[in-house]
Amino acid sequence: MFSEVLPITVGLGAGAVIGYAFGLLQQAAIRRHEQRQQSGALKSGWSLMPGSGGRVALLLITLALIQVVCPLLFRDGTQWWVSGGLVSGYGWTLFQQLRRRRASHA
Repeated sequence: MFSEVLPITVGLGAGAVIGYAFGLLQQAAIRRHEQRQQSGALKSGWSLMPGSGGRVALLLITLALIQVVCPLLFRDGTQWWVSGGLVSGYGWTLFQQLRRRRASHA
């Protein structure tokens, strides 16, 4: 029983930490973008979110490294728990952002 719960818990936790960190990174980029927009530093529409490809690449590299370093998290269906943790961690940052925007518009 315990040997089945431990990989699930670790997988959820690892995914949540990665997703939350990625969400914080995205929020920092959004804040920088909004500051540039307010100061008039955006020169063209093509530079709306500079570096977004790099941030996604960083997320994928991080997931690949976790897969190499902790192969037990990516076997026997545990990878779906890691993915669920990733979605929940990133979703939490999106939920917080939505809640802040609603509070500022109310």
